[in-house]
Amino acid sequence: MALFSQRKKEMVTKERSLTGRPEPMAVSSRHAVLGSPMVPPFREGLEQAIFAMGCFWGAERVFFEAPGVYTTAVGYCGGFTPNPTYEEVCSGRTGHAESVLVVFDQGATSYEQMLSLFFEGHDPTQFMGQGNDHGTQYRSAVFTTSDRQFALAKAARDTYQALLSAARFGPIVTEIEPAGPFFYAEGYHQQYLAKNPHGYCGLGGTGVACPVGIIST
Repeated sequence: MALFSQRKKEMVTKERSLTGRPEPMAVSSRHAVLGSPMVPPFREGLEQAIFAMGCFWGAERVFFEAPGVYTTAVGYCGGFTPNPTYEEVCSGRTGHAESVLVVFDQGATSYEQMLSLFFEGHDPTQFMGQGNDHGTQYRSAVFTTSDRQFALAKAARDTYQALLSAARFGPIVTEIEPAGPFFYAEGYHQQYLAKNPHGYCGLGGTGVACPVGIIST
């Protein structure tokens, strides 16, 4: 059992990853909660961000309930296999993390606010998992879509680390890297907890606040 658990926390190599498929996953054209389009192109004035913070059902709810968010979608990012299925991602053989695409209005909120929601919404010190969910697909990651996002995410991580250390938490293990392709997950995963209010959510934060004002470059 220990060996199996350890393998779940080891990233697959590109050479050993699954082949995947050319066809993208079919998803609804409209967000079940916000009523907005889930698939680009998006209108002017919107910024895209991608976060991975454990099971994407609960992670998506964190963002679609936040002010200024235009739309969200769950999917897979940070791996090798094109257009993977949920079962393939859970096998650990695609390299992807369960992720949330967040599209927000730059006039109503900010990327800094999204980072605060991200860091407060889960425990970024947990390695390859959140709560009872273990595996590379549940790792903590920020997939950035611009140089500015990359700089802000690193600054937020470093500043939040000081607060966590003061509260006697360990080191943050969040990956921060430029986003590769975001592959939409199956339709039944989209806005899952809005459709199933009593559904599973394994997320839990550290209880340490990450104020927006502390994040700077």
